[in-house]
Formats: sequence, structure tokens, C-alpha cells
Amino acid sequence: MPGTTSSSNFATYLERNKQFAATDAKQDIPAIPFIPFRQLYIVTCIDPRVEPAAVLGVELGEAIVARNVGGRVTPSVVKDLTWICHLHENKTPDADWFEVAIIHHTDCGSALFADEDLRRSYAARGGYDDRTAADMAVLDPAQTVREDVARLHAAPELQASVGSFRIGGYAYDLKTGLITTVVDPA
Repeated sequence: MPGTTSSSNFATYLERNKQFAATDAKQDIPAIPFIPFRQLYIVTCIDPRVEPAAVLGVELGEAIVARNVGGRVTPSVVKDLTWICHLHENKTPDADWFEVAIIHHTDCGSALFADEDLRRSYAARGGYDDRTAADMAVLDPAQTVREDVARLHAAPELQASVGSFRIGGYAYDLKTGLITTVVDPA
């Protein structure tokens, strides 16, 4: 029935939200929306096994978190980061700049982009074109995170700002639960 949430998968979260709203936690947020408390911009995968709040202990207001398939640096991620840089430069030029943390992980579902038949049928549905989809596959997190750090450093849209923030690359091992540094933040 329209408007009924009792049978919805989201109903549990609506109840949890009521509990959250009853606390003062919602008041402990950054005064400026694009300057998180920890000056951190995280790019990671949509995989529910890689939830930044659980894996990293990220709390409300501490970081900007961008999530997509594979945690890859896509044109959309570059545009979002460019917007945040633009806001910093124009609205808060004296504020501290932030660090970008790109996190890829083992056993990533994006590895299925390496399956040619699956990838091509997805492209035929209007998904990524075949080449883009193939490039999205995270088969070796250490390698792909290096590629994505380099992609951010080279993004023309960010050239005016890239020296103002650090970019680090990390690999998360689902079996051990540990995140290792692949590219030191620089």
C-alpha cells in the first residue's frame, strides 16, 4: 500500500532515526557543511561490507563520504571534489584544507566487470560503455587505488587546487579487517 512502511526494508531505519532524533547528537555537526570536523573526504565502495562508520569509526560530521561501485575515481567524483574545492576557495579561503582518502577493497563486486559477457550485456542496457566498465573492475585494490590517486592528481578540474589538499590511497582487506596504506597522503 502506498505510504505504508511497516513491510518496508527501510522501516527499521525509520525507527532508528527516531531514536537518533531524540538525542543531542544531531546538534554536534560542522557549522559549515563542506568542512567536516576531521577535514577528510573519503571515496570508497558501495559494498555494505565496507561501511565507513563501522570499518573506520567515522562519526557524524567527521568526513565527507563518497561511495560508488568499486570506490573508483569517476568523473562524478572529480566534479564533486571540484565543487568542494571551489567552495573552500571562495567561501572559506582561510580554513584548513582536507585530505582525500581513496579506499579500495578485496573481494570487490566490481571485479565482475572483468566478466566480458556480463559487462557487455550491462553496456547494452545503457550502463557504462564496455571500456569504462572494464576499467571500473577492482581486481587488485593496491593497483587500482594507485591509478585513482594518480587520476585525481591529474584531473584538469583540480589543478588549481590539488596542492591544497593531500591524497592518500588505501586497501581494505575484508578477511583481516585491516586497512593498509598503499599511497602515502601527499
